[in-house]
Amino acid sequence: MAKYLLLKHYRGAPAPVNDVPMDQWTPEEISAHVRYMNDFAARLEKSGEFVDAQALAAEGTWVRYDGEGRPPVTDGPFAETKDLIAGWMVIDVDSHERAVELAGELSAAPGAGGKPIHEWLEVRPFLAAPPTVTE
Repeated sequence: MAKYLLLKHYRGAPAPVNDVPMDQWTPEEISAHVRYMNDFAARLEKSGEFVDAQALAAEGTWVRYDGEGRPPVTDGPFAETKDLIAGWMVIDVDSHERAVELAGELSAAPGAGGKPIHEWLEVRPFLAAPPTVTE
């Protein structure tokens, strides 16, 4: 089994087919979307492929180390992750092909008008071991 991150983006990925931002959806459309996501996760829990899923709040801060004895630096001239990453799901599956299959299914979550979003999801494997250094 290998773990994969299914990363949902607000922007920074190609536009989905049903490209109406969630803040313009009706409460019923939002409920249907969340229900789809929960049902999808429940099905993967039963198959043993679900690890974790989280939606992210809009708030967030960039932080970096700025030297010994200095306070951390916050924010900066960077794209705000809070504008880019909507949430994620971690799955544990037998193959990359299965991860892609599940990402494709998750991409069909309903959006505006109850129609599938066809959103792009980033599929990233977790490192199984540290990278090897060759000299």
